[in-house]
Amino acid sequence: MSEHQAARSTTTGRTAKEPAPGATAARTAGSKKAAASKKATPEKAAAKRAATQTASTKSAATKKAATAKKATAEKAGKKTAEKSPATKKTAAKTTAKKTTAKKTAAKKTAATKTAATKAAAKKTAAKGAAGAKKATAAKQAAGTKPESQESKAERAARINDALAEVYYYAHPELDFENPFELLVATVLSAQTTDLRVNQTTPALFAKYPTPEDMAAADPEALEELIRPTGFFRSKAKSLLGLSAALRDDFGGTVPGTVEELVKLPGVGRKTAFVVLGNAFGVPGLTVDTHFGRLVRRWKLTEQTDAVKVEQEIDDLLPESEWTMFSHRTIFHGRRICHSRKPACGACPIAELCPSYGEGETDPEKAKKLLKYEMGGQPGQRLKPPADYPGRPAPPLPGRDQAAGAAR
Repeated sequence: MSEHQAARSTTTGRTAKEPAPGATAARTAGSKKAAASKKATPEKAAAKRAATQTASTKSAATKKAATAKKATAEKAGKKTAEKSPATKKTAAKTTAKKTTAKKTAAKKTAATKTAATKAAAKKTAAKGAAGAKKATAAKQAAGTKPESQESKAERAARINDALAEVYYYAHPELDFENPFELLVATVLSAQTTDLRVNQTTPALFAKYPTPEDMAAADPEALEELIRPTGFFRSKAKSLLGLSAALRDDFGGTVPGTVEELVKLPGVGRKTAFVVLGNAFGVPGLTVDTHFGRLVRRWKLTEQTDAVKVEQEIDDLLPESEWTMFSHRTIFHGRRICHSRKPACGACPIAELCPSYGEGETDPEKAKKLLKYEMGGQPGQRLKPPADYPGRPAPPLPGRDQAAGAAR
């Protein structure tokens, strides 16, 4: 064997049986590293496990906290949801109360203002009326001369002219076709309305058209026919008496003078002037309750006796105006210038009236007091004149048929 082959063989043999010195060192280092690695791995694993467990614990705690928050929020939400309707109701009630309180306050304020306005208006009217009365009283106390006759006559003429414009259709408000019917109707008009008389006379005149017929009437039958007018027994007695007097003393005709008329049973000056002025065209003043009340309100007289009132007013107006002044004054008294509640606020001659303010001065309230055609209601006559602006009065129920059958 050569030296070269021996060397290879030696080298090869060493390599196979034991490692080379470099390899051994490498292996030793690797083993140490592996040993170190094996030693380090359990420690690191334990550390990692500890860290993982800590993280898991923290995560679990966080999740629990979040879950608790959610639960708390849900519970709070449920409580809020449960409380919400009650809260809403309470809020609604509070709002309603506040609104009601505001409305009540507003109403009270409005009512207070209205009351204050009304009170002020009444106070003003009262002051005006009181002032006028005080002024009159002061003049009388100071010895001032009363109104002259010329001044009264001038005022009476102005009032008459103003009434003529308003009541251009003024007329006697009793239905009649001849002097006898007017005389009978006027006697029946005592203590009742002209309307009730007009509703009663058609049947009466159908049965007793002349003084002779009425003078021969059965008293009880006559009483029954005129019963709706009231005081029918005394009125029946007057009708029988005046009919007999007309038949026996005047040939069945109605006389045309005051002196002759007042001699008839149940006929006074008022009735006489109604008949003379409207059936014969003889001028005269009809001093009934309406007429007397108004001329005193107008301060044209202070008299209360009908004859004295007639005499004083006669001196203030021309004779030709007496009859129509009576009609106009009576129309005004029945429609506007009422006894208890005169409609001052709707009076067309208020500026001429020294007693303005005794009645209702508010225009709207005064309008509600108007009567007959002025208030949009039927008049008193069943057969009014052609120029009458209102509606005819209705007949007495049942009497129109009876009158038709009698005719």
